[in-house]
Amino acid sequence: MLISFIFLLGTVIGSFLNVCIYRMPLSQSVVKPRSYCPHCKKRIAWYDNIPFLSFIFLGGRCRFCKNQISLRYFIVELITASAFVLLYWRYGLSFNFFYYSIFLCGLIIATFVDIQHRIIPDEISIGGVIVGLILNIVRVFVLRASNYGFQTILDSLLGIIVGGGIIFLSGYLFDLVYFKLLKKPAIDGETASMGGGDVKLLAMIGAFLGWQNALLTFFIAPFFGVVIGIFNLIFKKEHTIAYGPFLCLGAIVSWYWADKILSFLLLRY
Repeated sequence: MLISFIFLLGTVIGSFLNVCIYRMPLSQSVVKPRSYCPHCKKRIAWYDNIPFLSFIFLGGRCRFCKNQISLRYFIVELITASAFVLLYWRYGLSFNFFYYSIFLCGLIIATFVDIQHRIIPDEISIGGVIVGLILNIVRVFVLRASNYGFQTILDSLLGIIVGGGIIFLSGYLFDLVYFKLLKKPAIDGETASMGGGDVKLLAMIGAFLGWQNALLTFFIAPFFGVVIGIFNLIFKKEHTIAYGPFLCLGAIVSWYWADKILSFLLLRY
């Protein structure tokens, strides 16, 4: 019964994440006005805004203008609800459930915004840095969790520095070689490597997961990105990709399997 409630809670949160994904890149408030159709701008009634069900009953179309509703709305709600259930199975109704729910919600927004707009909202990256650090301070000084000490706060601070620093430095060095040494032309200030949004996103990941996982994320993400990068280069003739989703995926792998990955590497070397 409780798992059903957690799943329903996840769908409601997922519905709100969809609002953030649509409005944040447009610099619109995520609170006002109420949900509306992006095509005809008609307000959506509550019975047309029920997660999953409304999308299915309306056939994925707006009740008024009959334009297609993006499948992204359904996908985000499903991912969020499933993530909440998995977190509940692992942590129960604990501080960690709350902590990682916030973290994963940030990753979901960053992923879908970056896929569509090639940007990562500062509200998510910079806001996530602040929230991640504050939550670690709360865990240590307010909750006084026995398994966490000042090292937890230090790991969060180092995660911000290492996460943001390593991706900034690697991007700077790559651009230096690409534009200065190889004499490749830059168009409208473009960079050959990662953008500022990726720097802030990995800093946010470090704030939540600590410097070790931020470092591991940095090395894992390219393995996911190279497949899409090669596909884009061959079929779309594009040499750039939205890298945020791969950092997010790398962060999830690092967070969930870091110990096993590091043990595997240490045994081999």
